[in-house]
Amino acid sequence: MLSKQETRCLTSFWLGRKCVFCGHRKLWKTRRKYLKCRYCKKQKGLRKLRRELSIVVGFAEQQSALALAKELGASYHAVTRIYQRIRELLFHLCEVEGARLSGEIEIDESYFGGKRKGQRGRGAAGKSIVFGLLERDGRVYTRVVSNVSAETLLDIIRKKTRKGSVYYTDTFKSYNSLRRWGKHHRLNHSKAFAYKGKNHINGIEGFWSFAKRKLYNYHGVSKSNFVLYLKEMEWRYNHRKENLLKLLLDVYFGYVSA
Repeated sequence: MLSKQETRCLTSFWLGRKCVFCGHRKLWKTRRKYLKCRYCKKQKGLRKLRRELSIVVGFAEQQSALALAKELGASYHAVTRIYQRIRELLFHLCEVEGARLSGEIEIDESYFGGKRKGQRGRGAAGKSIVFGLLERDGRVYTRVVSNVSAETLLDIIRKKTRKGSVYYTDTFKSYNSLRRWGKHHRLNHSKAFAYKGKNHINGIEGFWSFAKRKLYNYHGVSKSNFVLYLKEMEWRYNHRKENLLKLLLDVYFGYVSA
């Protein structure tokens, strides 16, 4: 459900009283009946603008593209095209936001999708391997990887974290050389699921639960698009305490609504 503030903001855009790109209220209609802003000079048809706003709202509320297309009476391909565009923008935004993590960092891998027959966990067949870094009291960063070798994982850690950080991992052998970059604390799951105090990786495991629960609502994601959906979950998690609709308006239109 939208808040009163969000509803008022969307109403201004919907009625063409406010520029969705820069927020200025000085608009006029062109000969083609487009709304053009006197400040930023950008223009868009009101009908198209209304449709795009409705689709961005649907994305914020995690409505499926098919259900939203039926609700709006719009083309399914039009909705999926905008959804895809938003996810591509979120992918690049997450890469920028996750530039360098520091402080206390939890590290873990998880496996998504595939059939549940045979071996589970590390080495499970048919699943996408996701490597994650979580900065305590900060952001999470994820990367789909082809394997969990020390070379692969340590290269990501080296590029995405600041040297001298404090790392928390399980006892997986690929992390054996991690002490070269900072303090390294290990959690042995065979002895205790979570230690008392700071020696735990509950934060990153909480993100895995969050991402899998949210992705379950999509009833299956193709491997070719999985990385975009994963980055969407990363972005939603990192901004879960913020107004997602306002942020998405900024991402899609380039303007943060006030």
